[in-house]
Amino acid sequence: MPRLPWEPVGCSDEMPFPPTVDIPAMPGPVTRFAPSPTGHLHLGHAHSALFAWNAAQVEGGRFLLRVEDIDPNRCRPEYEHALMADLAWLGLSWPIPVRRQSDHMEDYAAALTRLAVLGATYPCFCSRKDIADEIARAGAAPHLAATGPDGPLYPGICRHLDRNLAADRIAAGEPHAIRLDVAKALTLTGPLLWHDRGRGVIAADPALLGDVVLARRDVRTSYHLAVTVDDALQGVTLVTRGEDLFHATHIHRLIQALLDLPVPEYHHHPLLVNEQGQRLSKRDGAKAIRALRSEGLAPEQVLRLAGAPDRKPAILLQR
Repeated sequence: MPRLPWEPVGCSDEMPFPPTVDIPAMPGPVTRFAPSPTGHLHLGHAHSALFAWNAAQVEGGRFLLRVEDIDPNRCRPEYEHALMADLAWLGLSWPIPVRRQSDHMEDYAAALTRLAVLGATYPCFCSRKDIADEIARAGAAPHLAATGPDGPLYPGICRHLDRNLAADRIAAGEPHAIRLDVAKALTLTGPLLWHDRGRGVIAADPALLGDVVLARRDVRTSYHLAVTVDDALQGVTLVTRGEDLFHATHIHRLIQALLDLPVPEYHHHPLLVNEQGQRLSKRDGAKAIRALRSEGLAPEQVLRLAGAPDRKPAILLQR
């Protein structure tokens, strides 16, 4: 297969990205791949990107790339550049400019303000130790210890703080997060549904994750808030992502209802795993796309390792 104009010979990133400025709007679904630039892409990322890309291509839709870079301590510009280079090398293209979350903090601030006006949030002054200690105490009385799919839930220490006292603490500059009051929010929305292409109609159960953080102490947003707002603002109509994020959709559906945002369709796909059955991850040393490029693999070979073209999950031994 001949090398395309934007494909590098080796692993150099000194190349133009795909010619994507003039991709027209299309009647099919709008999908997106939204990585965080905290390291190099591995095959699990490629699988997710291809899943979103294929979903758009098969139905004559549009594929977007978004950079989720709200964590200033872990996100790096060099990783952002590298992930775009790797995706381009695989043959993917996307409209530009790419939305970077760090450039749109005002959008998340506006959403937080609306949620506060509704009375659906509250400030949380707890440290991690405060939360861990409270969970440990509740553990001695199992009927008081709430647990979700990812472990113990926030025990609600600050949920009923006196509003005036909380305001005084904020005015004094005390660090705090903003949490979603799920119980209060559900009284405002009533029952909610969403549709997953793999599982059908789902009754939303946001209480599974408890009072999640919507704005961190150090960054005045969070994954749950930013991704929900971004999908709406970008007109995403089909959210494809790994099945490890299935439960997060319960919370996202609640945020959509509170903010009167459009509800996309979802498709949570299986994850790539190693021979031990563990999902590929950066922290566990999953081999980077650029490492495979350096070894001389062609894009077609990497695409096959990532599960293309049939989009079924592949088993790959981490090396």
